[in-house]
Amino acid sequence: MMISTTPSAAGSSAPASTAHLLLRQWPFLITGLLFGVLLIKSEAASWYRIQEMFRFQSIHMYGLMGSAVLTGLITTTLLRRTGRRALNGDAIHVPAKTGATSSYVLGGLIFGLGWGLAGVCPGPIFALLGSSLLPMLIVLAAALVGTWAFGAVQKLL
Repeated sequence: MMISTTPSAAGSSAPASTAHLLLRQWPFLITGLLFGVLLIKSEAASWYRIQEMFRFQSIHMYGLMGSAVLTGLITTTLLRRTGRRALNGDAIHVPAKTGATSSYVLGGLIFGLGWGLAGVCPGPIFALLGSSLLPMLIVLAAALVGTWAFGAVQKLL
């Protein structure tokens, strides 16, 4: 989307389309906030719940993840079968997975190791920061370094 830098007729220095662009972002902000509240209230971001899961002491987190997988399967199937289009009119295409299984296993092991060490997967990091758990800044920094490292070595894998 091209944003005009010409001042509006009212003499404002802000581009006229910037306000429109910001207004279009509100649904995403509200959705993200609601998702963060859901993560906290469902205890998906709870270190204790995550430890219970890794020790096979509780089914709580497995139920949460199972419901997320089921929701994703149903949604993806409906998108493929109905031929729905994105808000901008583009066709929604969900490509099939390709590549070596070993890459997925290695990636899953690295992700699981980080999850087990930090006690949190990347999804709830921002929700936990919003809950004033400032040590999550360390986890966020580690996640960003890990993402950067993957990008640096991706072509070698």
